[in-house]
Amino acid sequence: MSAAPTPPPARTPAPGGLPRREFLRASLAAGGGLLLSLWWPSSARAEAPSAADAAGDAEDFAPNAFVRIAPDGQVTVIVNKAEMGQGVSTSLPMLVAEELDADWSSVGFEFAPVGEAYVHPGFGIQMTGGSTSVAGMSEPLRKAGAAARAMLVLAAAQAWSVEPGTCRTEKGAVLHDASGRRAGYGELASAAAALPVPQEVALKDASQFLILGRSTRRLDTPDKVSGRAVFSLDVNRPGMLVALVAHPPVFGGKVKTVSADEARAVPGVVGVETIDSGVAVIAHGFWAAKRGRDALHIEWDEGPGAALFSDALREDYRKQAGTPGTVARLDGDPTAAMRGAAQVLIAEYELPYLAHAPMEPLNCVVELQPGRCEIWAGTQFQTVDRAAAARAAGLQPEEVQIHTTFMGGGFGRRANPASDYIVEAVQVARAAQAPVKLMWTREDDLAGGYYRPMWHSRVSAGLDGAGGIAAWTHTIVGQSILAGTPFEAFMVKDGIDETSVEGAVDLPYAIPNVQVDLHTTQVGVPTLWWRSVGHSHTAFVVESFLDELASALGADPLELRRKLLADQPRLRAVLERAAEEAGWGSTPPAGRARGLAAHYSFNTYVAQVAEVSLEGGKPRVHKLTCAVDCGRVVNPDGVVAQLEGAVGFGLTALFHSAITLQDGRVQQTNFHDYKLLRIPDMPQVDVHIVPSDEKSTGVGEPGVPPVAPAVCNAFFALTGKRIRRLPLRPEELRG
Repeated sequence: MSAAPTPPPARTPAPGGLPRREFLRASLAAGGGLLLSLWWPSSARAEAPSAADAAGDAEDFAPNAFVRIAPDGQVTVIVNKAEMGQGVSTSLPMLVAEELDADWSSVGFEFAPVGEAYVHPGFGIQMTGGSTSVAGMSEPLRKAGAAARAMLVLAAAQAWSVEPGTCRTEKGAVLHDASGRRAGYGELASAAAALPVPQEVALKDASQFLILGRSTRRLDTPDKVSGRAVFSLDVNRPGMLVALVAHPPVFGGKVKTVSADEARAVPGVVGVETIDSGVAVIAHGFWAAKRGRDALHIEWDEGPGAALFSDALREDYRKQAGTPGTVARLDGDPTAAMRGAAQVLIAEYELPYLAHAPMEPLNCVVELQPGRCEIWAGTQFQTVDRAAAARAAGLQPEEVQIHTTFMGGGFGRRANPASDYIVEAVQVARAAQAPVKLMWTREDDLAGGYYRPMWHSRVSAGLDGAGGIAAWTHTIVGQSILAGTPFEAFMVKDGIDETSVEGAVDLPYAIPNVQVDLHTTQVGVPTLWWRSVGHSHTAFVVESFLDELASALGADPLELRRKLLADQPRLRAVLERAAEEAGWGSTPPAGRARGLAAHYSFNTYVAQVAEVSLEGGKPRVHKLTCAVDCGRVVNPDGVVAQLEGAVGFGLTALFHSAITLQDGRVQQTNFHDYKLLRIPDMPQVDVHIVPSDEKSTGVGEPGVPPVAPAVCNAFFALTGKRIRRLPLRPEELRG
């Protein structure tokens, strides 16, 4: 694949905001170049309630620039999304650069400060999640680039006394072919900044693209390879202290008494403070804080959380799955269709709590001054975190500045409505009266974090005796991740948390009688979205059970899906493409078998075919063939990388991951007992992008849901054993 030249290093964001401007209002940058701002008026953001509004956040921060052109011609795109490895620090600048006709070798990026200008269109908050970055920002950023280009052209035309229509642009310059004149964008920036901003701009046709749709080297790679990239763990402030918090051993526990004399006696420890979430030890450096925390003697009021046992929860969920829940979807009369069915199949599936377990544990740097709070953090939830930090600091939201840094993984954990680690850091800094770096250890993160809920599903189907499926029912049991958050008001309807049933309630297969119902459990385990959210469990259930039905009907799993997807051309197309590329229907290598799955999530269609074997009784995945339709592709290399990463993420959950509870305590502590997929176990991943002229959609999450069912369906083809409980236990495939 072709790639662009190696880019210049990214630059860290400057603190502070910029004055309010009108929509696409231009002004002079501090360095004398062109600064182009982009602002969505309040009416454009009123489609959904704002979590920040719910928290009392005043939306009065000034909008900020997305496009900056310096006098030397350097183009800087301000990225309003968090970069956690998904590539937005390249794909978003590509959108601007394409319409700007920029010289890609002169394009860089900075992370945006928190501000009204950077809210996600229609969401009302600045955030990164839901595979929405490219999908939501494509049009606004392309328009920003096109408007800047139009202003530069007009500036050149006025300087040369020619009509703008006689000028053209290429690689960061305006050219007038008739006179042979040429001016770089840097030369024109100051003059362009004084011009009115066009309210309407024409965007390029895809046939004119020179940057979009071409595999492009990531802008953040050089700094990450060289070590210049700044993560919040790298941030140091004058006089900064380090803090660790001793959290309750069970969820919901509270501090009863603290004996801190031994902790204070540890060299380097400067303070011990009780905060809302536990007891903080503050010291000169991590190891002093860690040793001090280890020396604490805390008596905890454990509360009802101490009664939580995974086995008891599993049994309770199983019982609830046998009773009707709150109906989320009802088509036809499934009960009557089941009574008249020639055969009824029933299966139950279990999936455990899962931790996000990012490679970089949670951390945050806070510096408090009178009337001001500065925060350095890898965060996915800038608006929400700013509001929470302001409350913790006793400030107004506009007095809080967040510097978004690179982050070593997020997967949803750093998009927490409670802003837990941010609030902790502010509370500790307030108590310490000094800049503080709050750090969580891996053990803290696994034992005291937030989790993908545990799920139990009971699915039944009635077969009509003529090779068809007459009815389908799906009962889901698990916790709501939205209950008690600002999002509950508009994402929980009639008792249904939409994230609990997504991927099931929108079952794409043409079955005449369908019911999906939900039991929302009340368990004191904190839960949160996890990469692919509800689809992470529903796809496993739906695609596994459909494979069971294919077996019962004596049908080829591919052909049954093709038949049921007659009215779903895009999902059917990726399924057929993956099957074709994987050689479905041909004989696999000796000792191997194939399985497939297809799923629609986040407006993206993905199908996967797994090729597996048992090597010495150990399950092995040799190859995953993926086909994806994510609309118009910005950076093909980024799409491939995301699908490859999704396979590794999905296989980790399939083979290794489970958070279990005993006496209310999480039993897993680190990567030795909450294992990740190792490099030797990573299969070959072939990604095939299905061309599309539809709007761009997300790829960060949609590759995860089909992984587990495709692999488990392949192991059924190999061994005849069905896997209905994750993580997979090798002994279930033997015998």
